[in-house]
Amino acid sequence: MEHKGKGSSKELLKLKALSEEIRLNIISLLTTEPLCACDILESFNITQPTLSYHMKLLTSSGLVVSKRKGKWIYYSLHEEEMDELIEYLKHISTNRSLPLVKSCSNC
Repeated sequence: MEHKGKGSSKELLKLKALSEEIRLNIISLLTTEPLCACDILESFNITQPTLSYHMKLLTSSGLVVSKRKGKWIYYSLHEEEMDELIEYLKHISTNRSLPLVKSCSNC
């Protein structure tokens, strides 16, 4: 996996999707099994439109996939995309060829 200096928009979209506690909790729920939107909704004190908003961000990022079965939508974790994000984070945390911050002579 090749990584550019600032990170691709793909990784940034994933990180943005994970930047809210409720979305992290949804990801945590989905690590065990695919869930219907109604099951996810029961786990949180939010409205259906709010859940839809969060699920749209998670699916747009690629971390979650949705599948319609009849009138229900089931969500599951896209494990390969999650693994790519983890690898990206490992890469930026261990790649020290360039300093992360330029030193300042005033410091």
